[in-house]
Amino acid sequence: MPGTVRLRPPNHTLDRRVLGVWRVTSALVVAPPVLVLVLLGLLIPPARLWLLGPAVVIAVVGLPFVTVLPLWWYRVHRWEATEDAVYVRAGYFWQEWRIAPMSRIQTVDTLRGPVEQQFGLATLIVTTASARGSLKIRGLARETAEELAEQLTRTTQATPGDAT
Repeated sequence: MPGTVRLRPPNHTLDRRVLGVWRVTSALVVAPPVLVLVLLGLLIPPARLWLLGPAVVIAVVGLPFVTVLPLWWYRVHRWEATEDAVYVRAGYFWQEWRIAPMSRIQTVDTLRGPVEQQFGLATLIVTTASARGSLKIRGLARETAEELAEQLTRTTQATPGDAT
């Protein structure tokens, strides 16, 4: 039935380049402490064991965080925009499914951080009248995010309601 908004799995996956973004940002979390501990371990011989041990532990734990988890995240994250609503499924351990009916959308923005820019990706932010805050679709191709922002803006302007 048209106009009915139901919780259902969104159809679209993110752009595959998001795997690179997630790997780079994860590496930026894991690599600095490992590098600092290794450097200090090499510069301070009496503390070498105390510094290199934690560096190895962080590197071993960080390796799956950088390599395997982005694949899992890619399988979980989905999005879709219809005439009636925007659907988003995201999360890692706790998965969240959200729907924003067109009549509740207040603004549509795109955001491109430095790492996303290097990969040609963007984040679409759909601000609603919900207390839960904005819906974010990370990992869209820049062109897709721009086209989707325009489409959602046109659709929300044509949708009756005051988005409150």
